[in-house]
Amino acid sequence: MPDQTSPPPGAQRPAAGKNFRIAPKTIAELAVNILLPWLVYRQLNKPYGEFDALAASAAPPILWSLYELARFRKLDALSLLVLGSILLSLVALAFGGSPRLLMVRENLFSLPIGAAFLVSTCMARPLIYYMARATFARESPAHLAMFEQAWRRPQVLRALRIMSAVWGGGLIFQGVLLGWMAWTWPVERYLLISPIVGYGIIGALALWTYAYRRKLRRAAG
Repeated sequence: MPDQTSPPPGAQRPAAGKNFRIAPKTIAELAVNILLPWLVYRQLNKPYGEFDALAASAAPPILWSLYELARFRKLDALSLLVLGSILLSLVALAFGGSPRLLMVRENLFSLPIGAAFLVSTCMARPLIYYMARATFARESPAHLAMFEQAWRRPQVLRALRIMSAVWGGGLIFQGVLLGWMAWTWPVERYLLISPIVGYGIIGALALWTYAYRRKLRRAAG
């Protein structure tokens, strides 16, 4: 698998700490997924009640995800995960109930997805294969072709199974932790902190995957 971390020969490395800036898209994602749900809840809680305010607070992330899917117009394993989370969030809203139950149900989608990752370690193609394939397809046709040639090798398939197991355990941990937070924390604190925790767990899994891939590349020479 090609390594994209090293600059081409003769290229000058950027000085550490210079030219660092947060991309506008990242700022928009943080605003839509963290600040807007909290603001919507605060504005609607008193006039419309806690349940309706919570239901409305789910709209910004859902609409943003649908916009991203429509913008890229590409349905792959990553897109299916997003669509699955949207669908389960809508199902959680449809069942009604108390605000606490609504918040807990919105996090339950991590549990079956995590379990699917774990079960897929026993399958011919673990779920992480489809995520890796989608990543390489976005990079270039050449990278995708190299991945398709490499993944059947025993050592590569073993690595894919290990990554699927780690992602499965991480997603189950995420669902349990966020569910506990939803059940025990004050609503406003949960709305503000839970996206940070959720993104943090996914980010930690992504960083581990990146480091694990680099370790495998170094071992392969």
